[in-house]
Order: sequence, then structure tokens, then C-alpha cells
Amino acid sequence: MSDSPKPDIPVFAPHLKALVHVIFERAGWNQRDAALAADHLVLANLSGHDSHGVGMVPRYLLAAAKGLLKRGPTITTVVDAGALLTLDGGMGLGQVVGFDAMNLAIGRARIHGVCVLSLRNTHHLGRIGHWGEQVAAAGLVSISYVNVIGRPALVAPWGGTRARFSTNPICIAIPRADADPVVLDFATSRIAHGKTRVAWKRGVPVADGNLLDRDGKPTNDPSVMWVEPLAALLPFGEHKGFGLGFMCELLAGGLSGAGTIPGRMDWGVIDNNMLSIVIDPARLGGGASYAAETERLIEWVTSTPPAEGFDRVRIPGEPEREMRARRGASGVPLDPTSWSEIVAAAVGLGLTREDVARVARVNIPG
Repeated sequence: MSDSPKPDIPVFAPHLKALVHVIFERAGWNQRDAALAADHLVLANLSGHDSHGVGMVPRYLLAAAKGLLKRGPTITTVVDAGALLTLDGGMGLGQVVGFDAMNLAIGRARIHGVCVLSLRNTHHLGRIGHWGEQVAAAGLVSISYVNVIGRPALVAPWGGTRARFSTNPICIAIPRADADPVVLDFATSRIAHGKTRVAWKRGVPVADGNLLDRDGKPTNDPSVMWVEPLAALLPFGEHKGFGLGFMCELLAGGLSGAGTIPGRMDWGVIDNNMLSIVIDPARLGGGASYAAETERLIEWVTSTPPAEGFDRVRIPGEPEREMRARRGASGVPLDPTSWSEIVAAAVGLGLTREDVARVARVNIPG
């Protein structure tokens, strides 16, 4: 790890989005799908989740080159029982499959009051909060559980020293009538796996209590999650995070029919499965008071005097929105290693460095 990391390269979101869009179109996706991918990935960076942002583009392209990530329409219906829907993503681009699948779930919930969606065999679904926000924008509630069966185990169980499952995120999104939604979105590991990639690329350590080395001892070195033999992340909240991650494995992988992580590991692909429950709050018994109760609870929780070191209490989803405002004004910071990999990916698709500089409006040294 470097003692003095090189400074980040700020790229303004519209220009970064334009560059990612061009890259995906050059790589064989149509204009609509390239736009969905670019919107999703750049919004992840804007939200402060660089682990799920544009730094993933080179890895996506590598998976596509190996035939592990598919282009074009890939969704097929496995089970259609009205409010129960099982879809197979066909290893299509997760930013596209997720968008289309959640729109289907929204439509079913409007008809039936609820939709239980099981989505399997989808390439990396990205920031799961994105799908929660999509559902909340339609005025519906969503609860999602995700597992990963396509890459090596990443997270050690509580009390263990070897990785046995992935970061298995959970997302719950609650709409509000005239305000931004409440969005809880977190990995069941102490930190997302992609955050170790960001730290590794920047040449900086991760904080204490997040990683075990290859001997099962605590470490701050993020490379142990990227250089073979791989080590392990720790679950958040000790046994509680472990328990939630374990249940995500069964709910997303077991119920979908896609399977759980044992025996299904391949470093070349990120194979996501997601169980989402989408609810129309107006169709439940408390629908009439739902909006008022949401605001009452938010007011009650945020009325507490702040603790030392805090200016106020924030509800889930607020930190991401505040980060979007800051990065929207100052640009998305990309570490030099990730930026050089994105530039190399664009050049490998036939763009020149001058093309990249023009689209992203960033000076690229020769």
C-alpha cells in the first residue's frame, strides 16, 4: 500500500455518464440498455457507493468477453402465478434486468396488492438501493434479499476464519408522499467487497475490524480480498449480520432455484439472485394512516438532540442524497488506477484517448 496515494480525478456526472454510455454501446449493448447501465453506475458513485459504480465497468467487459455476461433481451419467465413471479435473468446486464424485473413486480403489485418476485441468474445487480428507489418512486414498498453464487465466498461466518458466503445485501424502501423515500440498503458484511477494491486501487488500508488475513487474523490490507489466495470479510454486527447473510443465501438463492454458494464459485462472473417483496401500502389495513405514521415516526426519531460528533439524526437514505448533492457540484472522484482501467477499456473498444478526454471533459496525460 502506498504511503502517499495519488489524488483522485474528479469527473462531473453528466460527462462520466456519457463516457460509460459510449463504452457500453461500443461493447455491443443497444442505446437503451447502455443508458440504463450508465445511469445506474454513475448514480452509485454520486451516492458515495464507489464500490458499485463505474469502477466495475472493466470487470463487466471482461465477463462479456468471456461469454459470462450476455447482451440483448435475456429475461425468461419460470413461474407466473399472478402475485408470484419467478424470472431468470439469463446472465444479462444486471442494470437492465433489474430495471425490467422491478417494473414487472410493480405492475403485479398494482393488480394484486403485492408481488413476490424471485429473480435468478442475473449478472451483478449493482447497488440494490437503486431498485428500492425505483419501487418507492411508484409509491410502493419493497423488501429485497440478495445472494451471490458466481464468485468465491467472501465473508466469514461469525466465529469462523474462512469465507463461506458473499456480502448478501438487504434493502428496504419506504415511499413518502411529498418527500424523498426512506431507503435502507446495506451489505451483511462489515463493508461491501467493492470497498476493498476501491481501497486497494487507492493504495490505502481499510479500517480495523473489517478483514481477516489468509491465516484468519485481523488485517487492514485490502489486497487480501483480491490477490490469491483470498481471505475474508467479517459480518457486520457479529452474529446478527452473519444470521442475516445466512438467511439471504436461503431466501434469494434457495427459494429461487438458482442455488446457494457451495460448489458454485467462479471468479470470472458475479451471479446475483434476488427475492423482492413489493407491497402496495394502500391495499393493507393501515393504508389510510400509513403516510401520516411515516412522517410522525421520522419527526419523532429526528427530534432527539444530536450526540457528540453529529449535527443531527439522519434517516436511511439521507446520507446518499447529501452525497449526491456534494458530488453533483464537485464531480465524482475516481482513483487514478480505476480511471486508467476505464480509459484502457474504452481504448480497447476503439476509442482514442482524445475521444475519452473529449467525452469525459478530463485531461488525460499522454
